Amino acid sequence: MDSIIQVNGLKKLFGNEEALRDVTFSVGKGEVFGFLGPSGSGKTTTIKILTSQLAQTSGDATVFGVPVSELKQEQYRKRIGVLTDNSGLYTRLSIEENLQLYCDLYDEPRTRIDEVLQTVNLAGERKKRISALSRGMLQRVTLARALLHEPELLFLDEPTSALDPVNSRHIYKGIERLKAKGTTIFLTTHDMNEAEELCDRVAFLHQGEIQLLDAPKQLRRKYANGSMRVELHDGETVDLKQGKDGADWLHAQMRDQNIAAIHSNEPTLGDIFIEVTGRKLS
Repeated sequence: MDSIIQVNGLKKLFGNEEALRDVTFSVGKGEVFGFLGPSGSGKTTTIKILTSQLAQTSGDATVFGVPVSELKQEQYRKRIGVLTDNSGLYTRLSIEENLQLYCDLYDEPRTRIDEVLQTVNLAGERKKRISALSRGMLQRVTLARALLHEPELLFLDEPTSALDPVNSRHIYKGIERLKAKGTTIFLTTHDMNEAEELCDRVAFLHQGEIQLLDAPKQLRRKYANGSMRVELHDGETVDLKQGKDGADWLHAQMRDQNIAAIHSNEPTLGDIFIEVTGRKLS
Protein backbone atom coordinates (compact mmCIF):
# COMPACT_ATOMS: atom_id res chain seq x y z
CA MET A 1 0.00 0.00 0.00
CA ASP A 2 1.41 3.40 -0.99
CA SER A 3 1.95 5.71 1.97
CA ILE A 4 0.23 9.09 1.77
CA ILE A 5 1.48 10.08 5.24
CA GLN A 6 4.77 8.96 6.75
CA VAL A 7 5.81 10.03 10.26
CA ASN A 8 9.08 8.99 11.93
CA GLY A 9 10.21 9.94 15.44
CA LEU A 10 7.96 12.98 15.61
CA LYS A 11 8.44 15.18 18.67
CA LYS A 12 6.82 18.45 19.69
CA LEU A 13 7.70 20.60 22.69
CA PHE A 14 5.71 23.53 24.04
CA GLY A 15 8.24 25.10 26.39
CA ASN A 16 9.32 22.22 28.62
CA GLU A 17 6.16 20.20 27.99
CA GLU A 18 6.26 17.29 25.55
CA ALA A 19 3.07 17.18 23.49
CA LEU A 20 4.46 14.45 21.21
CA ARG A 21 7.40 12.13 21.80
CA ASP A 22 8.85 9.72 19.24
CA VAL A 23 5.60 9.25 17.27
CA THR A 24 5.95 6.95 14.24
CA PHE A 25 3.25 5.72 11.86
CA SER A 26 2.21 5.67 8.21
CA VAL A 27 -1.16 6.04 6.47
CA GLY A 28 -1.83 4.20 3.22
CA LYS A 29 -3.66 5.51 0.18
CA GLY A 30 -7.42 5.11 0.52
CA GLU A 31 -7.19 4.18 4.20
CA VAL A 32 -9.32 5.51 7.05
CA PHE A 33 -6.75 5.86 9.82
CA GLY A 34 -7.95 6.53 13.35
CA PHE A 35 -5.76 8.55 15.71
CA LEU A 36 -7.37 7.90 19.07
CA GLY A 37 -6.90 9.32 22.51
CA PRO A 38 -8.37 11.52 25.24
CA SER A 39 -8.39 15.30 25.09
CA GLY A 40 -4.88 16.67 25.49
CA SER A 41 -3.13 13.55 24.19
CA GLY A 42 -1.61 15.29 21.14
CA LYS A 43 -4.12 14.47 18.40
CA THR A 44 -4.77 18.04 17.24
CA THR A 45 -1.06 18.90 17.51
CA THR A 46 -0.31 16.06 15.10
CA ILE A 47 -2.87 17.32 12.59
CA LYS A 48 -1.45 20.85 12.78
CA ILE A 49 2.02 19.52 12.03
CA LEU A 50 0.80 17.38 9.13
CA THR A 51 -1.12 20.33 7.65
CA SER A 52 1.86 22.66 7.97
CA GLN A 53 0.19 24.88 10.57
CA LEU A 54 2.77 24.01 13.21
CA ALA A 55 6.43 23.01 13.02
CA GLN A 56 7.67 19.89 14.78
CA THR A 57 10.52 20.11 17.26
CA SER A 58 12.24 17.08 15.74
CA GLY A 59 11.51 14.01 13.64
CA ASP A 60 10.29 13.65 10.08
CA ALA A 61 6.80 14.01 8.60
CA THR A 62 5.95 13.74 4.92
CA VAL A 63 2.65 14.03 3.05
CA PHE A 64 2.43 12.89 -0.58
CA GLY A 65 6.15 12.12 -0.25
CA VAL A 66 7.07 15.74 0.48
CA PRO A 67 8.33 17.01 3.86
CA VAL A 68 5.58 19.10 5.44
CA SER A 69 8.02 21.96 5.97
CA GLU A 70 8.64 22.17 2.21
CA LEU A 71 5.09 21.92 0.91
CA LYS A 72 3.91 24.84 -1.18
CA GLN A 73 0.65 26.04 0.33
CA GLU A 74 -1.06 26.75 -3.00
CA GLN A 75 -0.29 23.26 -4.24
CA TYR A 76 -1.03 21.62 -0.89
CA ARG A 77 -4.43 23.12 -0.08
CA LYS A 78 -5.94 21.79 -3.31
CA ARG A 79 -5.06 18.24 -2.36
CA ILE A 80 -6.27 18.20 1.25
CA GLY A 81 -9.33 19.04 3.26
CA VAL A 82 -9.25 19.92 6.96
CA LEU A 83 -11.94 19.95 9.62
CA THR A 84 -10.81 21.42 12.94
CA ASP A 85 -12.52 23.19 15.85
CA ASN A 86 -11.69 26.55 14.23
CA SER A 87 -14.47 27.05 11.71
CA GLY A 88 -13.12 30.10 9.84
CA LEU A 89 -16.59 30.84 8.48
CA TYR A 90 -17.98 34.29 7.70
CA THR A 91 -20.66 34.76 10.34
CA ARG A 92 -22.64 37.48 8.51
CA LEU A 93 -23.11 35.28 5.45
CA SER A 94 -25.40 32.32 4.93
CA ILE A 95 -24.28 28.71 4.69
CA GLU A 96 -24.70 28.81 0.92
CA GLU A 97 -22.83 32.11 0.54
CA ASN A 98 -19.89 30.76 2.55
CA LEU A 99 -19.70 27.66 0.39
CA GLN A 100 -19.94 29.73 -2.78
CA LEU A 101 -16.86 31.69 -1.70
CA TYR A 102 -14.91 28.50 -1.14
CA CYS A 103 -16.06 27.06 -4.47
CA ASP A 104 -14.59 30.13 -6.15
CA LEU A 105 -11.39 29.81 -4.09
CA TYR A 106 -10.90 26.18 -5.12
CA ASP A 107 -12.11 26.72 -8.72
CA GLU A 108 -14.94 24.28 -8.12
CA PRO A 109 -18.38 24.52 -9.76
CA ARG A 110 -21.07 25.79 -7.41
CA THR A 111 -23.11 22.71 -8.22
CA ARG A 112 -20.84 20.92 -5.70
CA ILE A 113 -22.69 22.75 -2.92
CA ASP A 114 -25.82 20.61 -3.33
CA GLU A 115 -23.85 17.38 -2.97
CA VAL A 116 -21.88 18.37 0.13
CA LEU A 117 -24.95 19.78 1.88
CA GLN A 118 -26.72 16.46 1.29
CA THR A 119 -23.73 14.66 2.79
CA VAL A 120 -23.91 16.67 6.03
CA ASN A 121 -27.74 16.77 6.14
CA LEU A 122 -28.06 20.55 5.67
CA ALA A 123 -29.70 20.76 2.27
CA GLY A 124 -32.76 22.48 3.71
CA GLU A 125 -30.79 24.98 5.81
CA ARG A 126 -28.62 26.65 3.15
CA LYS A 127 -30.12 30.12 3.60
CA LYS A 128 -29.45 30.30 7.35
CA ARG A 129 -26.87 32.82 8.51
CA ILE A 130 -23.76 31.36 10.16
CA SER A 131 -24.23 33.53 13.26
CA ALA A 132 -27.57 31.81 13.94
CA LEU A 133 -26.26 28.24 13.84
CA SER A 134 -25.79 25.82 16.72
CA ARG A 135 -22.38 24.31 17.40
CA GLY A 136 -23.46 21.07 15.76
CA MET A 137 -24.61 22.85 12.61
CA LEU A 138 -21.36 24.83 12.47
CA GLN A 139 -19.49 21.54 12.64
CA ARG A 140 -21.43 20.23 9.66
CA VAL A 141 -20.94 23.39 7.60
CA THR A 142 -17.20 23.24 8.24
CA LEU A 143 -17.15 19.63 7.11
CA ALA A 144 -19.11 20.55 3.98
CA ARG A 145 -16.51 23.20 3.20
CA ALA A 146 -13.69 20.66 3.63
CA LEU A 147 -15.38 18.32 1.13
CA LEU A 148 -16.09 20.88 -1.61
CA HIS A 149 -12.97 20.25 -3.68
CA GLU A 150 -13.02 16.44 -3.26
CA PRO A 151 -9.62 16.27 -1.55
CA GLU A 152 -7.25 13.34 -1.94
CA LEU A 153 -6.49 13.52 1.79
CA LEU A 154 -8.98 14.57 4.44
CA PHE A 155 -8.10 15.46 8.03
CA LEU A 156 -11.07 15.16 10.38
CA ASP A 157 -10.49 16.38 13.93
CA GLU A 158 -13.37 15.11 16.13
CA PRO A 159 -15.90 15.39 13.24
CA THR A 160 -18.96 14.34 15.26
CA SER A 161 -18.10 15.78 18.68
CA ALA A 162 -21.07 18.18 18.70
CA LEU A 163 -23.55 16.06 16.74
CA ASP A 164 -26.56 13.98 17.73
CA PRO A 165 -26.72 10.30 16.65
CA VAL A 166 -28.85 11.02 13.55
CA ASN A 167 -26.45 13.59 12.12
CA SER A 168 -23.43 11.53 13.17
CA ARG A 169 -24.85 8.75 11.04
CA HIS A 170 -25.02 11.12 8.04
CA ILE A 171 -21.34 11.93 8.55
CA TYR A 172 -20.44 8.24 8.78
CA LYS A 173 -22.17 7.53 5.48
CA GLY A 174 -20.40 10.49 3.90
CA ILE A 175 -17.01 9.19 5.11
CA GLU A 176 -17.80 5.74 3.72
CA ARG A 177 -18.64 7.27 0.32
CA LEU A 178 -15.38 9.23 0.31
CA LYS A 179 -13.41 6.10 1.13
CA ALA A 180 -15.11 4.25 -1.72
CA LYS A 181 -13.87 7.00 -4.06
CA GLY A 182 -10.29 6.50 -2.84
CA THR A 183 -9.98 9.43 -0.43
CA THR A 184 -7.46 8.92 2.37
CA ILE A 185 -8.90 9.97 5.73
CA PHE A 186 -6.98 10.82 8.91
CA LEU A 187 -9.53 10.78 11.74
CA THR A 188 -8.93 11.92 15.31
CA THR A 189 -11.54 11.02 17.88
CA HIS A 190 -12.00 9.89 21.47
CA ASP A 191 -15.19 8.02 20.43
CA MET A 192 -14.09 4.39 20.22
CA ASN A 193 -17.40 3.22 18.73
CA GLU A 194 -16.95 5.73 15.91
CA ALA A 195 -13.41 4.53 15.29
CA GLU A 196 -14.42 0.89 15.32
CA GLU A 197 -17.13 1.51 12.73
CA LEU A 198 -15.10 3.68 10.36
CA CYS A 199 -11.38 2.89 10.61
CA ASP A 200 -9.21 0.36 8.80
CA ARG A 201 -6.49 0.82 11.41
CA VAL A 202 -6.24 2.75 14.67
CA ALA A 203 -3.42 4.13 16.77
CA PHE A 204 -3.83 4.67 20.51
CA LEU A 205 -2.15 7.92 21.55
CA HIS A 206 -1.48 8.45 25.26
CA GLN A 207 0.81 11.04 26.87
CA GLY A 208 2.24 11.95 23.49
CA GLU A 209 3.17 8.39 22.50
CA ILE A 210 1.53 5.68 20.39
CA GLN A 211 0.76 2.73 22.66
CA LEU A 212 -0.87 0.40 20.10
CA LEU A 213 -1.45 0.40 16.34
CA ASP A 214 -3.45 -2.20 14.42
CA ALA A 215 -6.79 -2.97 12.79
CA PRO A 216 -9.71 -2.81 15.29
CA LYS A 217 -10.60 -6.46 14.67
CA GLN A 218 -7.02 -7.60 15.30
CA LEU A 219 -6.81 -5.61 18.54
CA ARG A 220 -10.07 -7.08 19.84
CA ARG A 221 -8.90 -10.59 19.06
CA LYS A 222 -5.50 -9.99 20.64
CA TYR A 223 -7.04 -8.84 23.92
CA ALA A 224 -9.95 -11.31 23.99
CA ASN A 225 -9.91 -14.00 26.68
CA GLY A 226 -11.77 -16.58 24.60
CA SER A 227 -14.87 -16.67 26.80
CA MET A 228 -18.51 -16.09 25.95
CA ARG A 229 -21.47 -14.77 27.90
CA VAL A 230 -24.63 -16.89 27.98
CA GLU A 231 -27.98 -15.45 29.06
CA LEU A 232 -30.62 -17.91 30.21
CA HIS A 233 -34.39 -17.46 30.04
CA ASP A 234 -34.61 -17.21 33.82
CA GLY A 235 -32.35 -14.10 33.72
CA GLU A 236 -29.15 -15.80 34.87
CA THR A 237 -25.95 -14.76 33.08
CA VAL A 238 -22.94 -17.09 32.87
CA ASP A 239 -19.42 -16.28 31.58
CA LEU A 240 -18.35 -19.51 29.92
CA LYS A 241 -14.75 -20.50 29.11
CA GLN A 242 -13.86 -22.72 26.17
CA GLY A 243 -13.19 -26.37 26.96
CA LYS A 244 -14.95 -29.67 27.60
CA ASP A 245 -16.75 -28.58 30.78
CA GLY A 246 -18.04 -25.45 29.12
CA ALA A 247 -19.11 -27.35 26.01
CA ASP A 248 -20.97 -29.97 28.08
CA TRP A 249 -22.79 -27.26 30.07
CA LEU A 250 -23.71 -25.34 26.92
CA HIS A 251 -24.95 -28.49 25.21
CA ALA A 252 -27.19 -29.27 28.19
CA GLN A 253 -28.68 -25.77 28.21
CA MET A 254 -29.31 -25.88 24.45
CA ARG A 255 -30.90 -29.32 24.73
CA ASP A 256 -33.26 -28.00 27.41
CA GLN A 257 -33.95 -24.81 25.39
CA ASN A 258 -32.80 -22.61 28.27
CA ILE A 259 -30.67 -20.16 26.28
CA ALA A 260 -31.97 -16.66 25.57
CA ALA A 261 -28.77 -15.24 24.01
CA ILE A 262 -25.06 -15.89 23.53
CA HIS A 263 -22.46 -13.09 23.23
CA SER A 264 -18.73 -13.05 22.63
CA ASN A 265 -16.74 -11.49 25.46
CA GLU A 266 -14.47 -9.79 22.92
CA PRO A 267 -13.43 -6.40 24.36
CA THR A 268 -14.32 -3.07 22.80
CA LEU A 269 -11.63 -0.61 21.70
CA GLY A 270 -12.51 1.44 24.77
CA ASP A 271 -11.86 -1.57 27.03
CA ILE A 272 -8.49 -2.14 25.36
CA PHE A 273 -7.50 1.52 25.63
CA ILE A 274 -8.22 1.53 29.37
CA GLU A 275 -6.29 -1.72 29.84
CA VAL A 276 -3.25 -0.41 27.95
CA THR A 277 -3.14 3.14 29.31
CA GLY A 278 -5.09 2.95 32.56
CA ARG A 279 -6.98 6.07 31.51
CA LYS A 280 -10.57 6.58 30.42
CA LEU A 281 -11.41 8.54 27.30
CA SER A 282 -12.81 11.77 28.70
